[in-house]
Parts: sequence; structure tokens; C-alpha cells
Amino acid sequence: MTLTLLYDGSFNGLMTAIFIIYDHKVKLPIIAKASQEQKDLFGGTMDVITDAEKAERVWKRFTSLCSKNDSRQIYRAFLSEIIGIENTIYEYLKITFENQKAPSGDYGNTTVLKITQAAKMVGREKHRMEAFVRFHMIDEEIYYANVEPDFNVLPLIANHFKNRYADQKWVIYDLKRDFGISYDLNSVQEVQIEFDKPKSQRGILNTTVSEKGEEVVVSGSFRESENNYKDLWNQYFKSTNIKSRKNMKLHLQHVPKRYWKYLSEKV
Repeated sequence: MTLTLLYDGSFNGLMTAIFIIYDHKVKLPIIAKASQEQKDLFGGTMDVITDAEKAERVWKRFTSLCSKNDSRQIYRAFLSEIIGIENTIYEYLKITFENQKAPSGDYGNTTVLKITQAAKMVGREKHRMEAFVRFHMIDEEIYYANVEPDFNVLPLIANHFKNRYADQKWVIYDLKRDFGISYDLNSVQEVQIEFDKPKSQRGILNTTVSEKGEEVVVSGSFRESENNYKDLWNQYFKSTNIKSRKNMKLHLQHVPKRYWKYLSEKV
């Protein structure tokens, strides 16, 4: 009989689930997010309580048997959020533990191929976000940007923007996943915005930052004067793109149409 382990969606939660599989000697495990509807009528379920220590034991063991690139591939595959990727990751770790080395490069293995493909897609999305994110000035001298990436790449782009805009306060918010990353000139931390508009109307907004325990909350509202920023950006864009030298076809190739709504020069 199968046993479905329901975890909280975090990477530590996934590693904890894998620890439990080995600790309880689960023979037919299925790992799924607790938020996903379960339709297995013949199997049992178990709620996984995330345990950082157990997660660390699994991850430390895995990284001792693989290269840095292998561990990066696994994490990026996890961030793809592809349905069932948890089980593919488990199979990859299982192969690694059994053979005492990671099966990287063995593309004849379906598990390896799936991990590689997922990681590659996430890597491409990471680079696109780094290239196409456009900030807009809002209150308290904070720069703000909305994004809706195909994959959960905010954890991967934090260092890029921290290094590139080290002297500016900024927030990058993932509307699809309803969380963001915020830089306060010292460190990057996760934030949540309490929007006062429907999702379809969310755009550039004023924000106020407050602390609730260990959680940082950013409350927001629309700001009409943001159009002034767009005017300035468009003026800059036009002045640096002489028509006779402008290859629109090439430009569109580098900027997929689904990203246009985030680029002021396209508005």
C-alpha cells in the first residue's frame, strides 16, 4: 500500500519527508504538497512536520556524494514546482545513496533527464528575470517591481540584485506566488504585501513596511504619479535607440512577449 507524505511545500519540508521515508522504511512513498488535493483512495497519508535538523542530515549526506552542480540542479528542479517533482528528486537522491555517487550525466536515466530539464528551465527563467525586472520608485525611496515568473526564481535572483543595487532599497514581488524579497541596504529578506486591490488590478504601489514578530509586512496602494517615472524611462529608451539602428525583431527575440508588461518601454 502506498503512503502519501504531505509536506508544507518548503525545501526543508521535502528533505524531512525523505528522511521519514528512510527512517520508517516506507516501501511505496509518494510525496506531495499538503495544499494539493489527494485522490489516492487506497493508500494512507502522513502529515510531515518540517524538521530542520532532519532535513540537514539528508542534504548533508547527499552533498557529500555529489558535486556542487548536482546539488544546484536538485534545488533548481525543486523551484520548478512541476507537479510530481518531489518524487523525481526523491528517486534521484535514492539512486545517489544506493550507488554512493550522484547519477549526473546519465541522461539515459529518466530521473536524471527530468531533473536536468527542470533545472535548465529554471536557470533560463532566472536569467530572464535578472534581465527584464524593471524597478519603479515608490514611497520612502524604495524601488519596487512586480514579477510573475513561470518558476519560483526569487530565491535565485536575490544575490544578483543585492550586488547590482547595493546602495538602494528595493522590493521584488512575485504576484503569482504572493511573496517577495526585500533589500534594506543590509540584508535580503522575504516579505508579503497586503494588497488592497484585486489581483488583476495590481500594479505599482505605495508601500509601508512594518514588523509583526519576525515577519515583515509591506502594505500597499496604487500611486498614479508612477506614470512620471514611465515617461522618464521612455524618454531614456527612445534617446538610446536610434531608429536606423533599431532591430525590433532581434529585440523581441531577447524579450519574450510575456515579459512586456513588466518593461516600461513597452507600455
